Amino acid sequence: MKEGTGKVAVAAAVIGAAAAVGVAAYIVRQRMKSSGKWARALAIVKEFEEKCGTPEVKLKQVADAMTVEMHAGLASEGGSKLKMLISYVDNLPNGDEEGVFYALDLGGTNFRVLRVQLGGKEVGIVHQEFAEASIPPALMGQTSDALFDYIAEKLANFVAEEEQRFQQPPGRQRELGFTFSFPVMQTSINSGNLIRWTKGFSIDDAVGQDMVAELTKALQRKGVEMRVAALVNDTIGTLAGGRYTNKDVAVAAILGTGTNAAYVERAQAIPKWHGPLPKSGEMVINMEWGNFRSSHLPLTEYDHALDVESLNPGEQIFEKIASGMYLGEILRRVLLKIAEEAAFFGDEVPPKLKIPFILRTPEMSAMHHDMSSDLKVVGNKLKDILEISNSSLKTRRVVVELCNIVATRGARLAAAGVLGILKKMGRDTLREGGPQKTVIAMDGGLYEHYTEYSKCLENTLRELLGEETASSIVVEHSNDGSGIGAALLAASHSLYLEHNS
Repeated sequence: MKEGTGKVAVAAAVIGAAAAVGVAAYIVRQRMKSSGKWARALAIVKEFEEKCGTPEVKLKQVADAMTVEMHAGLASEGGSKLKMLISYVDNLPNGDEEGVFYALDLGGTNFRVLRVQLGGKEVGIVHQEFAEASIPPALMGQTSDALFDYIAEKLANFVAEEEQRFQQPPGRQRELGFTFSFPVMQTSINSGNLIRWTKGFSIDDAVGQDMVAELTKALQRKGVEMRVAALVNDTIGTLAGGRYTNKDVAVAAILGTGTNAAYVERAQAIPKWHGPLPKSGEMVINMEWGNFRSSHLPLTEYDHALDVESLNPGEQIFEKIASGMYLGEILRRVLLKIAEEAAFFGDEVPPKLKIPFILRTPEMSAMHHDMSSDLKVVGNKLKDILEISNSSLKTRRVVVELCNIVATRGARLAAAGVLGILKKMGRDTLREGGPQKTVIAMDGGLYEHYTEYSKCLENTLRELLGEETASSIVVEHSNDGSGIGAALLAASHSLYLEHNS
C-alpha cells in the first residue's frame, strides 16, 4: 500500500515538474516570441526612419530641384509640375494706404466678410471687424447664381449694419478683396476663371466662368454698391499682410491643411509674361508648390500607398509629405503595419486603426509634445481615438518616436523648399554691399500650432543657409492673409490711389 502511494507521489512529482518545465518553457517561448515581435516592430521603425532621412546633402538637392522647376514653370505654361501662376499683383501694400476696405474670404464650406479701416503712414490698421457664415450644403451643388446670391446677401447685411464713420466719401464706391481658395486661371488683378471645384463643391455652371463677374452680378442683384478690386488666394494675401507691416517681406508660405508658397519675382525674369511690364518692375508669383515632385524626395511605401488611394493620385506629392492634412495619416499607416506584422498593440489589430484619416495631425502634435513622464497624453489619445487601452510605456515611446520621424521629414523638406525660392531670388548667399534682409511670412495651422514642426523648419533653414547668411533671413508669423491680406490688396489696387496721391 505504502509502496503504491510512493509511486503515485513520485508520478505526481514528475508530472508536476514536467508541468513546471512546460510552463517555464512556454513563458520562455512567449518571451522569445514577444521579444521577436518587439525586434520586428523596432526593425520597421528603423527602416521607416532611414527611408525618411533628410541629410543636408539631400535637402540641398531638393532645393536645387525646386529652383530648376521654378525656372521651368516661369518659362512656359505647363512647363513644370509647379504652375508658377502669375497673380497680377504688381503693387504690394506699403503702409501708406488709407480708407475703409472690405474682404470676402471664401476658402471652403465657411466664408467671412471683413471690414478694415486703414489710417495711412505710421498709423496702420485702425479698426477691423468680421462676420462669419457657413454655406448650406445644398448650395454647394446647385447653381452659380444661388451660391453668389447667398454670399452677396450676407455682404449686404454686413454693409447695412455698419456705422456712419465707415461710409465712403461721395462719388466713391466701396472696394473689396476677394480671396477665392479654389483653382483659378487669373486673367487680371480682378478677373479669373474657375478651373475646377475642390473641397466638396460641384457647381457645374460655374466652371470656366469669371468668379469676379459672378460675384459682381450677385452684388448688383442685391443692391450692394461694391467693386471687386482684387482676386487673390490666401498665400498672396499672407505675402500682402506681411509686406504691409514689414517692407522686407518677399516670400510667403502657408503650412496648414495644405501648403503653398508665393514670392516677389522680377517681371523681366518671367518669359511667359507677354503683357506690358508693370511700373513696379515686380510681379507676385503663386507657385502652387504643393504639386512639386522630385526624385530626391525621400518617399516611403506608406507615401506611395497614401498617394495611390488618394482622390488625386500622382498630384500634390510635396503637399502629401509636408502638410497637415497628411502627417497624421502617414503615422496611422506605419502604426497599422507594426500592429499587423509585430502585434504591436496585442494579438488583435485594433479595428479603428484601419480607418483612413482617423488620426488627425492635431492629435499627432499633441502626442509629439507630450512631456509627462508616463506619456499620459499619448496613452489617452491611443485610447480615445483608436480604442487601444493599457498601452505600455515602451509602446508609447515608439509612437512619439514615429511622430518625430514624420514631422521632422515634413519640416525639413519645407525648409528645403524655402531655400529653393531664396536661391531663385539670389538671396541664399550674402551679396556685396552688406546683407540684404529677407523676411519670410509664414501662416497656417500646422506652422502656428505644431511647435516641434515649426522649430525644426526654422532650425533646418538656418543649417542650410549657414550662420552668416541665416542672420539676414527672418521667418515671421503673418496672421490672416486670407482676410486682412485681401483687404490690403484691395487698398493697394484701389481705383482711387491716383486721386489720393
